[in-house]
This record gives sequence, structure tokens and C-alpha cells, in this order.
Amino acid sequence: MFEYALHQLRHDDLLRRAEHERQVQEALRLRRRARREAAARGAGAESPPRHRTRFARAA
Repeated sequence: MFEYALHQLRHDDLLRRAEHERQVQEALRLRRRARREAAARGAGAESPPRHRTRFARAA
């Protein structure tokens, strides 16, 4: 009976950990999506021009 109780505890712990991992991954996905959407909204706004060469070429 003791072994069965240990098995149940381990099983319940694994289920809790798996649920926690799912929640973490979902939070990361939501953050990434929010960053992408914010970047897409910001891309439409005018930004200062970027120059390809920042340094003068040596002759």
C-alpha cells in the first residue's frame, strides 16, 4: 500500500509540473505575440532613416 501511495504522489507531482510548464510556454507565446504585434504597429510609423555606412572608408 505504501508503494501505491508513493506512486500517486509522484503521479500528482508530474501532473502539476506538466501543467506549470504548459502555463509557462503559453505565457512566453503570448509575450512573443504581443512584441510582434507592437513591432508591426510601430513599423507603420515613420522612423528616422538608417544609413548603411556608419564609418568613413579608409582610402
